[in-house]
Amino acid sequence: MNPDRPLDGLRSIKVKLAVLVGLSIVAASIVSEVGDRAGVPVWLTVPVTIVGALGVVQWLARGMTSPLREMTSAAAAMATGDYSRRVSDTSADEVGQLARAFNTMAADLAASDQQRRQLIATVSHELRTPLTAQQALLENLVDGVVSPDDAALRTALAQAERLSELVSDLLDLSRVDGGIKPLSLAPVDVAGLVAQGVAEATAGGADQRRISFRTVVDGDGGRNGKKGAERAGDGGDDLIVEGDADRLAQVLANLLDNAVRHSPVGGSVTVRAGALDPERWMLEVADEGPGIPADRAVRVFDRFGSWGDSGGGTGLGLAIASWVCELHGGSIAVLPSEAGATGARIRAVLPRHPAKAVTRPPATVASADHVPAAPIPKERLMTTVPVSPNPAPSQPAGVPAPPFVDSVFGDLWPERGLAPQPRLVLGSVGIGLLAALVVPDRNLGVATFAILLLSAALVFTASVHRRERAMQVTALLAVALTSLVVLRAAEWLAVVAVGVAGLLALTALTDARGLASMVGGWVSWVLAGVRGLPLLGRTLNAMSKVSILWPVVRTAAISVVALVLFGGLFASGDAVFGSWAQAILPDFAVDSLVARFFVAFVVAGTVLAASYVAVNPPRVDRLALPEGRRVARAWEWLVPVGLVIITFAIFVVAQATAMWGGHDYVQRTTGLSYAEYVHQGFGQLTAVTFLTLLTVAIAARKAPRGTAPDRLTFRIALGLLCALALVVVASALYRMHVYQEAYGFTVLRVLVDAFELWMGLLLVFVLLAGIRLSARWLPRAALLSGALIVLVIGLANTEAWVAQQNIDRYHATGKLDVAYLATLGADAAPTIRAGLPEDLSACIISSHGLPGPDDALGWNLGRARASDLGMDPLPGYEATACSTALREGIGS
Repeated sequence: MNPDRPLDGLRSIKVKLAVLVGLSIVAASIVSEVGDRAGVPVWLTVPVTIVGALGVVQWLARGMTSPLREMTSAAAAMATGDYSRRVSDTSADEVGQLARAFNTMAADLAASDQQRRQLIATVSHELRTPLTAQQALLENLVDGVVSPDDAALRTALAQAERLSELVSDLLDLSRVDGGIKPLSLAPVDVAGLVAQGVAEATAGGADQRRISFRTVVDGDGGRNGKKGAERAGDGGDDLIVEGDADRLAQVLANLLDNAVRHSPVGGSVTVRAGALDPERWMLEVADEGPGIPADRAVRVFDRFGSWGDSGGGTGLGLAIASWVCELHGGSIAVLPSEAGATGARIRAVLPRHPAKAVTRPPATVASADHVPAAPIPKERLMTTVPVSPNPAPSQPAGVPAPPFVDSVFGDLWPERGLAPQPRLVLGSVGIGLLAALVVPDRNLGVATFAILLLSAALVFTASVHRRERAMQVTALLAVALTSLVVLRAAEWLAVVAVGVAGLLALTALTDARGLASMVGGWVSWVLAGVRGLPLLGRTLNAMSKVSILWPVVRTAAISVVALVLFGGLFASGDAVFGSWAQAILPDFAVDSLVARFFVAFVVAGTVLAASYVAVNPPRVDRLALPEGRRVARAWEWLVPVGLVIITFAIFVVAQATAMWGGHDYVQRTTGLSYAEYVHQGFGQLTAVTFLTLLTVAIAARKAPRGTAPDRLTFRIALGLLCALALVVVASALYRMHVYQEAYGFTVLRVLVDAFELWMGLLLVFVLLAGIRLSARWLPRAALLSGALIVLVIGLANTEAWVAQQNIDRYHATGKLDVAYLATLGADAAPTIRAGLPEDLSACIISSHGLPGPDDALGWNLGRARASDLGMDPLPGYEATACSTALREGIGS
């Protein structure tokens, strides 16, 4: 099995897909089961499981689709005239068959294109010389330099005859190249063929040079014939072969023409023909000329392949003879001269039955590096011509196609010539290993904050935008948000703060400004796990070539194994040594090792993905919501918005009436207490605020703003709507305040207040954008303001603030929701201890227990302050009273 293409041996793509899906499910199940048995949280198990399954798919799918991508690339190259591309065809399935057919087609197109180019070159090369000579002669005649006598006219006639011969050769060549006229196979009398050819050569000019011919034709009986131009083979069996008589006569005519042209005056040309064996026969022509140099013997069958200076000629005759022989399934070659003789010997070896013996030459369709798997039909062979002996260099088969992810992400996320990034890979792996050592089995604290800082530093230094002011401000704000991991004990706050910091970082890394581009930037963190694979592969390949790297890795691995082996033996054999080892080393139980592996993998992968986004951000600026189709008439958008404005105005009047009428009016009108009244509509008012923002966004896309009156109408209508919505926001905040005064404060209610306040701030931003008629800055401003609100919530210590408000309410009214206070975390413990009586505070705090002391890596300010309270457990009777208080509350 080829490790690079593990599924090439399967003959069906359906079977390949089934194997792919089955093994990926098995891999995912194994990883998930290992994580579950080791007690690894789901949020760590899921990404590792997905990556494991994708890794199996990536390994097995190698080579499945690369021929298709190579075909796409090759087809694009063919559109520009490059027919040299070939694709990998090692697969046995349908894709492999398609690849082989594609290679055959590419070779055919390359051959046709080559022949077309060669024909043009032949015509331009060969017509130029006689035309130039004839033009010069005619100019001399016109100018009176040469008189129009018989000699001049004979010269002109000679040039015309040469042009006629050349055109005849080119016509034959074009017919052969185009396969216009297939072989017409019939019995051929070789002796008659030779006699006719010699007679034509004699009449064509051999007599003028006193060239004599000697013909020897061996029949099936093996007798030789007579010398001279007469038919040989008297008294013997004639040699009858199967072939195309016209084409064979063409071969003989071209061979005789070359022999006569290169023979000395009074020389002799020998023509031999005869059977070589029951399946083959030969035709040989020899002259007494200077011969063919050994270093040029292979090139004489090329176009323009004449080898001597005498005789002229087009250099096409032997090329045509060679191709006719190949069409018959035979060959032609230059033979060494016989001992003691001079001149050239050219022999053609042909099958006696071409229809049975013919085979396709390797260069006919496929290139030298690719042979079609299936035989080519005989009819196609009979009309297909081989390419030039000097084809253009072909691209090797299986030239790597562009990475699959390049075609997936296209121009939206290209790789701009990135060099390998070993620093990012090693840095991410190092941070992952460090996180695996210090984060598990510890609360959120210094260790977690240190990992976040190291990750941020690596990503920031890799960012292409690191020198921009926006990036630097965002980095400081993100660090401030992540510092809440150390300052506050509330895990929900840490998760929210780190999540918002991540959104800020991705927005800055991708330089996203619009809403769609910001969402694209956030998604790019996840997609970078796929988009960055080609760069990761190049980096690992480059790192593998560093001679010192693998010795270091190997030495470190051996050292760790030795340390674990001998350290474990000593720790189990000596109690003191074991206690020291336990104090220094983390827990290396099997479950702990699995958990640490998951942590290392997730952290390293997350940091590496963020680093890739930093060093090669996607072009999220190309992501934008489609341009809204504006209405033709203003009333089409103004009427629905106006109805919303009227509804808002009526609501504001109702709110003013309720406020001026007081509690009695509300109770008399609605039957509800004022506290119940204000609580009833808070959620609806929050939804109204959100829908207002949505309405403004839709109206901004639909409202025409081409003229000054249109823009004025737009500003007035949406400005009035936003102003009324701000009244709704104020009403919602007031309602929540009244409700909390009546029923107590909770963290959730404070967060809802903060959300409503943020939406009110967005309405102010929308007002400003409407005045300026520009909202490009709005999405970033919304994100930054939200991040600042989260930071304020964290720095204000929300849980402690909520506890203090409830304590103040308790001192004012005697009402206290003891059960709710007991749910607050360590951040609220000092406030509860300081604000309530000792027994009551002990009851509340002891219900969930104080956190134990953390080590240096797990230190957290909120837990440290709670731990410093040092409260003793409640006695039995106080514990009973505490349970009652927790169950019933105190006047709540």
